[in-house]
Amino acid sequence: MEEEQKLVKGSTNLEGSETKLELTVDEVVEGYVGSLGFSQLVHVLLVSLAWIFDAQSTLVTIFSDAQPAAWRCKTGLCQGNNNSTAKGSGSVCGLAPGTWEWVDGHTSSIIAEWALICDRRFLAAVPASVYFLGSLIGSAVYGHLSDSWLGRKRTVQLSCILTSITAFATSLSPNICTYAFFRFANGFARSGIGICCLVLTTESVGRKWRGQVGQYGFFFFTVGFLTLPLVAYPTRTCWRSLYKVLSLLPLAYSVLLLPLVSESPRWLLIRGRGKEALEVLDRKKLPSNLSLVNPCGSTNVASSCTSEGDETSPNNKENLWTTRWAAMRMVTVMLAGFGVGFVYYGVQLNVENLNFNLYVSVALNALMEIPAVVIGTFLLGFTNRRLLLSVSSYIAAVSSILCTFFSHKKVQNKYGGSWGQLIIEGIGFMGASTAFDILYIYCVELFPTNVRNFAVSMLRQAIMLGASVAPLLVVLGRLSPSLSFLVFGAFAISSGVFSIWLPETRNAPLYETLKQQEEEEKHNWVSHNDCAIELGK
Repeated sequence: MEEEQKLVKGSTNLEGSETKLELTVDEVVEGYVGSLGFSQLVHVLLVSLAWIFDAQSTLVTIFSDAQPAAWRCKTGLCQGNNNSTAKGSGSVCGLAPGTWEWVDGHTSSIIAEWALICDRRFLAAVPASVYFLGSLIGSAVYGHLSDSWLGRKRTVQLSCILTSITAFATSLSPNICTYAFFRFANGFARSGIGICCLVLTTESVGRKWRGQVGQYGFFFFTVGFLTLPLVAYPTRTCWRSLYKVLSLLPLAYSVLLLPLVSESPRWLLIRGRGKEALEVLDRKKLPSNLSLVNPCGSTNVASSCTSEGDETSPNNKENLWTTRWAAMRMVTVMLAGFGVGFVYYGVQLNVENLNFNLYVSVALNALMEIPAVVIGTFLLGFTNRRLLLSVSSYIAAVSSILCTFFSHKKVQNKYGGSWGQLIIEGIGFMGASTAFDILYIYCVELFPTNVRNFAVSMLRQAIMLGASVAPLLVVLGRLSPSLSFLVFGAFAISSGVFSIWLPETRNAPLYETLKQQEEEEKHNWVSHNDCAIELGK
């Protein structure tokens, strides 16, 4: 009955007897195209593949910047440690240069090649930190480009190409300063992949599948995480080879697969390209008299629906930061995102402080992403976003705090650490991963089309800011593992608390403009209160 009411919307054409049918993008998708048809599913899968390169680019430092596992004497005169092999690098600080060597060779990681040990150990955290700072700045730039003139698809393509170039350039770094610069550039380059892929997939499907489709991207992020040890192990003796291999994948994707992807119909509509939007929605399935409703209420869509920060049009008055409700909502999302980013990336980088085999630890964490995505996808279908976000954050917090107790125990096995601590850390990471995934989808639903990519980019900046601090804590964790886990727990709790102030968005429509969303949410709030008063009589 509701569908029939939607389809009768329209206005009579005075020049003929045919009725002009005007519908919103949501109504066209739900009434004609379908919430998630075969073509939409192919589109979602092709776009989501880019998350693989996002994961590999972000987490490659787990191996390239890793603390070498062992060293050995070269001369037999290592001050009583003749021909010994020891974990870590602390015991070599008093040895004369040239009397010892790393077991896996001096090119196994940047720490081994550039001697980032002893009084230079904190330099090892700089490349990872500046990488996330690059992502922070890049998120703002890509968010603006994708909402304004470049669009979602071309922004993803640009990001993939630049990611490939900067990854290859990183492999040629002659010293730690150049390496840090190219990691910064690589972080800037890859930051457009995640935010645009998430928005591009969710804007093409119906509201029923929006949450689940958003999770598909995180599944491919997990695939990238899982395949990283498979690429890293054959190149374990040369970190430069690892970067060269990873640089080929995003370039091949942007040239071979991305051209098959279509642009977001919602973005085309607010840019005044309604005919192209109808073509993307599959014109063959639609009535010949159908046109898309102008979400801005004016005849000139392009001039009135420009994105956040676009000041080229005199008619553009919508701005996320000057709209009070949107600004408050954005700040709350960013505060929650800072904590989630700090914990999510920090826990992954902190695996070396578990004293386990590095490849086993990374593989287990990657495997824990799978239940996080599956559980998140399942629960998003019928559970409130706010509840999922807070509960996931609290699970990560409790697990991190429990890990502090295992840090003082010296239980060993053939992999070098405590299985109890590893399992609890894995559960905590699963909670952080679920919170990370939910928060992105939540942000997509909290803001309208004309600022959606900008809002997601602002969230990305907050997450990257948190992530940029995490490597410093990881280095500190080499001295005190319990302290690092305790700090992770505190930040996870803060993210759960901030989520309380966000409105629920489950089954809510995706609005096109800030003005439209404000009016609709006010109307829904008044209607809800009126119903409550009627029930209370």
